[in-house]
Amino acid sequence: MKRYLIGFLTLLIGIGSSQPMLAATFVLDAAHSSVEFKVRHLAISKVRGAFHDFEATFNFEPDKPETWQVEAVIQSASISTDNADRDNHLRSEDFLFAEKYPTITFVSTGVEMTGADTAKLKGDLTIRGVTKPVVLAMKINGMVEFMGTTKAGFEATGKINRKDFGLTWHKALETGGLVVGDEVEISIEIEGNLKQ
Repeated sequence: MKRYLIGFLTLLIGIGSSQPMLAATFVLDAAHSSVEFKVRHLAISKVRGAFHDFEATFNFEPDKPETWQVEAVIQSASISTDNADRDNHLRSEDFLFAEKYPTITFVSTGVEMTGADTAKLKGDLTIRGVTKPVVLAMKINGMVEFMGTTKAGFEATGKINRKDFGLTWHKALETGGLVVGDEVEISIEIEGNLKQ
């Protein structure tokens, strides 16, 4: 989510490489990254969407997870569900209110290793001017050299309640339930390049 993400890649590096590294900064390779989501519709299916304009930086120092950091920013208006009317509604005051709150941000607050290549990434997520703590489950995919560039990658998933962030619009069905579910599933794929 936000250009959401410094500690993610940071982890990738230290665990994915057997060689010692100096403290390094990675920048998001947006062409090989994605921020996607799913929301329940009519209680019988899920609508999938993505944000197409986002960026992030990642700081890392080997063997010092307390120093790992990530900062990410997503442009709210870049939301897309492949339906123009729905996307315009999501950008409106009913939901993201992109005109007043143009960005969604994520700033990491800590990392808890859960395995050799898995971790919990903790951070503050801000949507529509409301900041809440979130925890993402992270999978560390490793680090490689490609065409003279050091790259690191990871996956992160999590869930949030949209109403916690002031996205309270709803429409009840005659049969009960809501048109739009409250729970939002987040799925992130990140590739970053070592800053020279």
